[in-house]
Amino acid sequence: MRRAGYSPRTEESHGEQGFWPSYADMMSAVALILFFLMLLSYIQNLITGNNLRNTEDLLATTKAQVEEALEEYRKAQADLALMMEQYNLAQKDLQSLTDDLNQKQDELERYAIQINQQTDAIRDQQKLIEDQKAYLAAANNEIVTLRGQMTTVAALRLSVLKQITDSLVDIIGDASKVSIGDNGNIILSEGVFFDTGSSNLKPESVTVLNGLIDAFSAFLSDSNTLQYLDSIVIAGHTDSTGTDEDNRLLSTDRANSVLNYLLAGRGGALSDYASYFCAAGYGETRPVADNSTFWGQAQNRRIEISMIIRDESVLDIVEQYLAIDVPNAPTTEEVNRSLESIPAVTPAPTPVPTPAPTPNGFGFFRRG
Repeated sequence: MRRAGYSPRTEESHGEQGFWPSYADMMSAVALILFFLMLLSYIQNLITGNNLRNTEDLLATTKAQVEEALEEYRKAQADLALMMEQYNLAQKDLQSLTDDLNQKQDELERYAIQINQQTDAIRDQQKLIEDQKAYLAAANNEIVTLRGQMTTVAALRLSVLKQITDSLVDIIGDASKVSIGDNGNIILSEGVFFDTGSSNLKPESVTVLNGLIDAFSAFLSDSNTLQYLDSIVIAGHTDSTGTDEDNRLLSTDRANSVLNYLLAGRGGALSDYASYFCAAGYGETRPVADNSTFWGQAQNRRIEISMIIRDESVLDIVEQYLAIDVPNAPTTEEVNRSLESIPAVTPAPTPVPTPAPTPNGFGFFRRG
């Protein structure tokens, strides 16, 4: 604002008064400058705060990345350690395989040496085999003859069993309740002698037992046949119904009931031959049919009678037959047909607790 008409007087009269407006202007300018400085400082602080937050965020992100990198590094170290362990194991396996290979190579070399050494021996043995073929051809004819003779011996035994069986069938009147088993034993249905679960003889079984006494008396009174006999085993068998212990006890009691009557019946007709008889109970341990069916269980409930031949008797028979000159020996085909027509004789079951009948190799049985 321009002042009009300046003069010293005017200045003099207004000197002090004119100074204050100038000072006020200066103070306003200073205040404005301070304001701008403060504003700049505030703005700078805002910028600095934002930068700090950004820096902190960046630092946190960097820290997370560093931790992730460290974790990956640790995993990489663990993987490296595992790989090193696998590598070491692979090296050991490779070394072991190498050792095995070297060992096999050594063995192959030894085998090659042995094969070379045995070649001459094989040539000698081939000549020996050729020499033995003629002997085997001659021996085969002798074996065929012996088989025919043993078939005759087995047929004699089966003939006695069949006579006893036929006699029992006539007494019982039911062929389904008595038979000759594949093992060459006389098999009698449990129902012939006992009621279910009982070891007491049924009254109607007396007739059957008396028939057995008569048959055994006739057989044992013949000294020609008695000399070959070792023992007669009365064996009891049950189905799988009930516990093992109960079945063993029941089968043993039933076998003893039959044996006791055989030795006491008919006025003790067999008492002189008591040393030839024994009893055994097998419970359910030797089934001849499937226990899961009614008919199978009925077949398993049985009394078996085994006739055990003496070993020395059989050997005597063999020696006697070998000493006989048979001009018309049966052919192999004839003997095979004869053997097929006769049931196979298998080893008798081991009595408990009596000694076990075992096969002697000729279709008969012996006491173990």
